[in-house]
Amino acid sequence: MRHIFLDTETTGLYANQGHRIIEIAAIEIINRRPTNNSFHFYVNPDREIDPAAQEVHGITLDFLQDKPRFTEIASDFIKFVKDATLIIHNAPFDIGFINMELGLIEKPPIEEAVENVIDTLKMAKDMRPGQRNSLDALCRFYNINNSQRSLHGALLDAQLLAEVYLAMTRGQEDLMIDFQYNGSDIVGEKNAKRPTNLFILKADDEELKSHEAYLNKMKGEKKLAW
Repeated sequence: MRHIFLDTETTGLYANQGHRIIEIAAIEIINRRPTNNSFHFYVNPDREIDPAAQEVHGITLDFLQDKPRFTEIASDFIKFVKDATLIIHNAPFDIGFINMELGLIEKPPIEEAVENVIDTLKMAKDMRPGQRNSLDALCRFYNINNSQRSLHGALLDAQLLAEVYLAMTRGQEDLMIDFQYNGSDIVGEKNAKRPTNLFILKADDEELKSHEAYLNKMKGEKKLAW
């Protein structure tokens, strides 16, 4: 199963008021394992950035002046996400901006290119009613290290979202995943080789005991959340 975890940063909150995407990132996971295939671009919006938005993501218009316009990356973006399941935190926000950008260049909505869209914010609200369900709050709940997230950034947020989603949907799979992107990966490299050989290492008795203790702890946290 091919999942694409996606996040954007924008000039402001409202696509219907002319705000634009300034950063878009998507990472690929197949069968709950990261492939190191990613899509990441900063985008020149050809408009000012709201001061409140800039305080959140720290991206300046000067930084974006030499970056491509969305029209220049749209085809590659659609190819990257095609036929996958898109997973987004607060999906209506990002989908609204993506479809606005696609509409400006007379391309169909992104829903026509992908298998379906999953909103992890809605999932979290269903699983944890009455709780804080921001990405930061979910990282804390699932013990995911988000210490590098001093500012919002699309690539880091997509990586964190993937870890959160795997934790939210975990069965017996091990969540210990290692996102490591080299320099080319984080500027749009999408053709990294996928691993072809898998080495299976079975847990020893001590590790099994630790895992059982962790599961018991998770059960207790879920009871408290309800």
